[in-house]
Amino acid sequence: MTAKSYTNTSQQRLLKVLHALFSDVVMGLPPSAIAKAVAASPSVITRDLNNLRTAGWAERDEATGLWRLTPVLPRQAIKVQAAISRHELRIDETRQRYTRNPD
Repeated sequence: MTAKSYTNTSQQRLLKVLHALFSDVVMGLPPSAIAKAVAASPSVITRDLNNLRTAGWAERDEATGLWRLTPVLPRQAIKVQAAISRHELRIDETRQRYTRNPD
């Protein structure tokens, strides 16, 4: 019995595009730099960037032509940090409860 592969080349490339866009969330990147980072043709990157724009995850700065992430994904990273902080607080409280000397 052979294992079925669920890996999709286009989806994997799109994830690499997102990864590349995280490298400069302030100024953005030219499509040529993204294409080079992902090892894809400029026309493929144009299509990928348009799909990310449609999803609301990337935007093109019309003044510079550079592409950057919208706040959608970075906000998710902030949620991750907040969740970790909440759990750290709970762990600290639990640690104190178990290490406190009984009266």
